[in-house]
Amino acid sequence: MKRRTFLQSGLAAVMGTPLLAALRNDRLEDAAAVLASATSSGQVTSAVLHVLRGETAFTRHFGGAATEHAMFLLGSITKPLCVTALMTLFDRGEFRLEDRLQRFLPKFTGDGREQVTMQHLLTHVSGLPDQLAENASLRASHAGMPAFVEAALRTPLQFTPGSRYQYSSMGILLAVEVGRRITGETFPALVDRTVLAPLGMKHSALGVGRFALDDFVPCQTEHGAPEAGAGDPSARNWDWNSPYWRKLGAPWGGAHASAADVGRFLAEFLHRRGVVVKPETAQRMTANQNPAGLTPRGLGFNVGAAAGSPGCSERTFGHTGSTGTLAWADPATGTICVVLTSLPGRAVQPHPRELASGHVAGAVQ
Repeated sequence: MKRRTFLQSGLAAVMGTPLLAALRNDRLEDAAAVLASATSSGQVTSAVLHVLRGETAFTRHFGGAATEHAMFLLGSITKPLCVTALMTLFDRGEFRLEDRLQRFLPKFTGDGREQVTMQHLLTHVSGLPDQLAENASLRASHAGMPAFVEAALRTPLQFTPGSRYQYSSMGILLAVEVGRRITGETFPALVDRTVLAPLGMKHSALGVGRFALDDFVPCQTEHGAPEAGAGDPSARNWDWNSPYWRKLGAPWGGAHASAADVGRFLAEFLHRRGVVVKPETAQRMTANQNPAGLTPRGLGFNVGAAAGSPGCSERTFGHTGSTGTLAWADPATGTICVVLTSLPGRAVQPHPRELASGHVAGAVQ
């Protein structure tokens, strides 16, 4: 046997031994150590790490998260949850991606709105803004979801639909409103019936569901995003911790869930079991749907290596939340990583969620 062949064979043997498993486990422990340090120092008040590969789960909870089932405000991880509920209607033939939004929302007319399709909304190329100009005043007045919908129907488009990428919470709102009008159900009821219940997500709800406010981990709102009041004490009656926001169930950022439940959700797409959406629909949702030159997006999901951490493959899909959350799945390694924290994403860079996730990505290469 030639020396090179011998060395390669020896390396392959080592890589297949318990030694490599130990090295990988050490890196998962390193990921946990990041969050343990962040919570012990007081930088982060609560966190949960959940990693799943095959049938093996690695879960740790930290700080004010009393158990691994602690429920966090997911922020924008809410978006793929709600889009999935909508796509169950796509699977039933209730709408097509090329359908104009105006077909379902007749008031959405004028100034190029007639060009906006369902796919534009779901891939953030509709021209709608992320947040409404009147966002703060609507929240401060404790407006209901119909008021947000009406304002989104009137808000000016910022560019020709399909010509640019611009992350748009309001695009997701109007897409999910289509599902509400088709079914006649509220957003929370639609998501619970079509996604949470079938996947056994028992520690999850859009809004508060059957839970009490005390069941949820508080956000560190002093570092909150601008659309959530940016820590301004005058915004306490409508910020992320307010009863108003927790109960509203905004389809762009109002879901609560445990880390393991988010893992169950991602597993539906990683393994394409067809429990909630058809396997071919799951594949479409987690693959790039935007044309060349525009930021890659799936349907509701961020996609590509940037959807995970350095070391993840181009097949990765997932989402982050401004409340301090992160979740991704990489089909190349069969790995799911969920990091839920109470520290808003804008508070510090690099954020502990990203440092922990980076260790996970390194552990599964």
